[in-house]
Amino acid sequence: MSRLFPSIFFALASVTLPGVAATAVSGDLERARRLYEQTDYQGVLDVLSHAPDKNAETWCLLGQARFMMGENKRAAEMFEKSIALEPQNSTYMHWLGRAYGRQAESANFFSAPGLAIKTRQAFERSVALDPSNKEALNDLFEFYMDAPGFLGGGLTRAELLIPQIAHTDEAEGYFARAQLARKRKDFNSAEQMLRRAMELAPRQVGRVLDLAKFLARSGRVSESDQVFAQALKLAPNSPQVLYDRAAFYIEQKRNLDEAAALLERYLKSPLTPDNVPREKAIELLKQAKGG
Repeated sequence: MSRLFPSIFFALASVTLPGVAATAVSGDLERARRLYEQTDYQGVLDVLSHAPDKNAETWCLLGQARFMMGENKRAAEMFEKSIALEPQNSTYMHWLGRAYGRQAESANFFSAPGLAIKTRQAFERSVALDPSNKEALNDLFEFYMDAPGFLGGGLTRAELLIPQIAHTDEAEGYFARAQLARKRKDFNSAEQMLRRAMELAPRQVGRVLDLAKFLARSGRVSESDQVFAQALKLAPNSPQVLYDRAAFYIEQKRNLDEAAALLERYLKSPLTPDNVPREKAIELLKQAKGG
């Protein structure tokens, strides 16, 4: 419309109808959220990039789209703008930590440690702002598990975080204990913890997959197949189940035709940002077909 009507009309509208601009921004944000959930990240940018007077939520959604597109430095800049507007927001701080973490993964020897420390600090700040932020807790736990002590990681720090994780989600607490036990090569305890997590959340297919993948990595292929079958029965159309089952077939170099069929179903599924990107599934499909 801005190309069809003189700018004076918009000046008058801004005086006589002060709520119109806010309503338009709100409408664009809602539309962008829907596009994001449909994994149309370029669509998010198209809708929001030129929006005037961006608020903190708009900057965060733009950052999330950039993050999903692999533009991690630009994503971090946008999350920083969100935080500048709402410095007490745990979610924005958590996303900033994720963006720093992705940058650290591909950074050179000199830059990576500083980015890793910024990742940890952002996760810790996010948890401090909202101790019930489950995703931030999980990411901080994983950082402590994987990072060396000179970057602020360590198994002791990870273990101290488990009661807080369990307080927000008991099953997730057992999963965290399983990860810690596996890191310490206590595989019997790890399996017991995974089974307990599955008992506590029997309708959560992710808990079933956690056990199936553990058994597969332990070389217990027959048992793993049985648990994967249980996951398929529980959620036959779950993209997560389709992808994970296919990925393990390919990793084990067996049932490749079935793996390809599962990935083709995956690619036809309505994916969300929580699912593995289509590009990665396409690469896996090529492997299944011998490409």
